[in-house]
Order: sequence, then C-alpha cells, then structure tokens
Amino acid sequence: MEAALAEARAAALRGEVPVGAVVVAPDGRIVASAGNRTRELSDPTAHAEVLALRSACAAAGSERLPGHDLYVTLEPCPMCAAAISLARIARLYFGAEDPKSGGVVHGARIFARAQCHHAPEVYDGIGAEEGAALLRAFFAGRRERDAT
Repeated sequence: MEAALAEARAAALRGEVPVGAVVVAPDGRIVASAGNRTRELSDPTAHAEVLALRSACAAAGSERLPGHDLYVTLEPCPMCAAAISLARIARLYFGAEDPKSGGVVHGARIFARAQCHHAPEVYDGIGAEEGAALLRAFFAGRRERDAT
C-alpha cells in the first residue's frame, strides 16, 4: 500500500485528487502503478485504478490479470470496480472508504450484483488513515483557495 500512497501523494502535487493504485503480480512484483490524471489528460476515466490496470494489461499482453492484486488508496468508484472485475483481479486491497462515490462497499456495490462475472476478494481499511488524510488535506486546500 505504501507504493499506492506514494502515487496518491504525487497526484496531489499535480493538482489531481490524491488517489493511487498499484498492481502486483502473483510473484509479488509491482507491475504497474498510477495516480489520478483526469485533469492532466482531460479524461474522466483516467482514475488511478484504470490507468494501473491498462498498464498492467499492456505489459501482460492480455485484458485479464488472473492472480494479480490491486492496491488502491480509496474505495474504487463503480466504473473502477467494473474494470477490476473485467480484468479478473484476484484480490482488491483498498484504504479509505468512499461513502459518497464508492462502488464496492458503498453505493452500487458492483461485486454484489448478479451481472458481475467476477468478484475479487476484498480487503478494506489498509492504510485508510493516511489515504483519508491526503484526501482531507487536498479538499481543505481547495476550499481555502476557492474562498479567497
């Protein structure tokens, strides 16, 4: 999770919402990592999870990543949860919960739907305090900037 948190910190420095993701191969190697880049790329789908999955799939030469783990600093949104399912990620580890926009334990609960063809094992709360603190600081700074 530390590598995902580093990606989240880097995203914040770029002015992006501080979310980071890391894909880990079955042998324990990090095969892809990314932070949010929606503003930089002018792409609403450029969430950390999607970017990391794209990179890992390209490296593997496959649209599926069986046996791989995904570490994310924030509960994935419904779009990212669907991508995680489609990539056949084995285990999802995430930090902070996202009651407003989450798609795993909140909101749409993508993996619990009958239409979901693959649900990874889910472990939440990993590095949650630091992930949540990054998000709070980021949005507090934006509110301060917008108030002036």
